[in-house]
Amino acid sequence: MKAEIHPDYHLIKVQMTDGTVYETRSTWGKAGDTMTLEIDPLAHPAWTGGRGTMLDQGGQVARFNKRFGGGLTLKGR
Repeated sequence: MKAEIHPDYHLIKVQMTDGTVYETRSTWGKAGDTMTLEIDPLAHPAWTGGRGTMLDQGGQVARFNKRFGGGLTLKGR
């Protein structure tokens, strides 16, 4: 590897939404900094299996259903 072209790889702390903290190596911030997450596997529906909702912006879903018939369903739900 060439010298002085790679970012500094150091230990940081990551704080999850429930307050738990773990230590990992990263190029983010400075050594010893704490990264506070707003969305993580404990809170986000993509990881928790939360039910997805569809917002009808300006009647788009209604127009789709009228044009193609029936309700719009999500696979696997």
